[in-house]
Amino acid sequence: MRTAGPVIRRRNDEANGALIGYLPVGFPTLDESVEAAVALVENGVDVLELGLPYSDPVMDGPVIQAATQQALANGFRLTHGFEAVRRITERTDAPVLIMTYWNPVVQYGVDRFADDLAAAGGAGLITPDLIPDEAGEWIAAAERTGLDRVFLAAPTSSDARIRRAVDASRGFVYAVSTMGITGARTDVDQAARQLVARLSDAGAPASCVGLGISTAAQVAEVLEYADGAIVGSALVNALATGGVPAAGALAAELARGTRRE
Repeated sequence: MRTAGPVIRRRNDEANGALIGYLPVGFPTLDESVEAAVALVENGVDVLELGLPYSDPVMDGPVIQAATQQALANGFRLTHGFEAVRRITERTDAPVLIMTYWNPVVQYGVDRFADDLAAAGGAGLITPDLIPDEAGEWIAAAERTGLDRVFLAAPTSSDARIRRAVDASRGFVYAVSTMGITGARTDVDQAARQLVARLSDAGAPASCVGLGISTAAQVAEVLEYADGAIVGSALVNALATGGVPAAGALAAELARGTRRE
């Protein structure tokens, strides 16, 4: 198992920081989602987030919603997530985290989910709708299996909630740069800088900024103050419109933002 923290630290030592790429499992097909994930790593993505399609994706923007709904229509099952992780980790050294709403984990069984993810070679979980106060069962399962647990912090989070997110997270804290749903935007919210500073003051192991990043210039901007830049909708859109080659090409372009000139 390769967890995210050491990779993010290494990329901050040797480059501007880490590039984290998101794709949904099963889109356009299970095989293509695996190939696309491998292509991202081959083109400069340091850490992978694989989203589990869910029937009520309230925090996802239209691009990701459309992709996950297609995956569900094609017959996606939760076990396909573990299969994808296994197939990707057999071919790359990149840490692979699952991003999922909490209900599928509960329905599957928290300990069973942790065991199966670890057995597949997964690095951990990003849980956007689970707050640390209600995460005791997951924290215990992650501790037992050595998995990363990534919680979210937003610009509106109180100092107390930021401290709880930092204390509960292992690997990194997911800093939500703008309020609302995911989706590529032309500007990255300046509130992200203040949020990352607050996370650093609270002792975060690493802070990675997501929501709205779609260009190499934005990656470089984020890595001026954060440990990692997370790109989702732009990569999903590239995969949707141009297939695996387009997703790989965009990853290569985004990776330019991590390089020291």
